[in-house]
Amino acid sequence: MKDKHPHQAKLTNQELQLVEQLRKHPQLLERFRSILEISDSAEGTIKKADEIEALLIEEMRRLGNATMTSWASRAEQTLAEELAQKNPSAGGT
Repeated sequence: MKDKHPHQAKLTNQELQLVEQLRKHPQLLERFRSILEISDSAEGTIKKADEIEALLIEEMRRLGNATMTSWASRAEQTLAEELAQKNPSAGGT
């Protein structure tokens, strides 16, 4: 029986690490998926370079927004945990 995916090799440690990071940040995974779909669309439907550029710029903006939102949420959580450790009565419950 022939291998259905002969070019598909085992994932490297770097690729596995990327997959694990993306699993922790599904909103970033979705943005990267959209960017890849735009890239792949260049092979199918012929679009003008300006159209592709506009789509990529919008996706990069969304990626930046998702990244900042994710970062801010983690930073807020970290600061709240640090404050609670320094001053247990600051927990508020």
